[in-house]
Amino acid sequence: MFRIKLKELRDDHKISQAKLAKAIGVSQSTVGMWENGKNNPEHKTLLKIAEYFNVPLDHLAGNSEEDKAATSNAVRINVYGSVPAGIPVEAIHDIIDWEEIPSDWIKDGSEFIALKVKGNSMYPKYLDGDIVIIKVQPDCESGQDAIVFINGYDATLKRVIKNEKSVILQPLNPEHETKIYSSGSEPITILGIVVELRRKI
Repeated sequence: MFRIKLKELRDDHKISQAKLAKAIGVSQSTVGMWENGKNNPEHKTLLKIAEYFNVPLDHLAGNSEEDKAATSNAVRINVYGSVPAGIPVEAIHDIIDWEEIPSDWIKDGSEFIALKVKGNSMYPKYLDGDIVIIKVQPDCESGQDAIVFINGYDATLKRVIKNEKSVILQPLNPEHETKIYSSGSEPITILGIVVELRRKI
């Protein structure tokens, strides 16, 4: 829970990882590991952080009754910088952040991940650096925006258009090439569909 409150506090105060690290006497990578849940700060360091942000220690750790109520209806999912083909999601190490989704979304056993958009092939709807929330599933409807693997490469975001004979991967940016594949062809694999776009200004 500490990971959640630290990032929220930084965002609320517009404090970078580097600035916080310098203020409390640790490295930026250490702050990053705290936020990614890979490590936890010592108690004396928690006290320094709480003092720096002028918040109670319970609030920083997400243990206050208010924090528990606020997070009880949400779950965290990983944000990946890349998703290589053929590797189970739980084995991917390129985790760059986290996002929260409603806990109701996973009650039926559905799986969700988040992916950072790279490039401008889906401009103007999706911008480089945007975060898309993905419902993991092996297929999609025609016209849906989906994360797909092409010829075994890393996952990419495209609009999928289907007809009886072909699958069309359509970029929204006209400067990029639309690619057409025969229906059922091996090079195309669906990772999941986009259910939400999140953009930080």
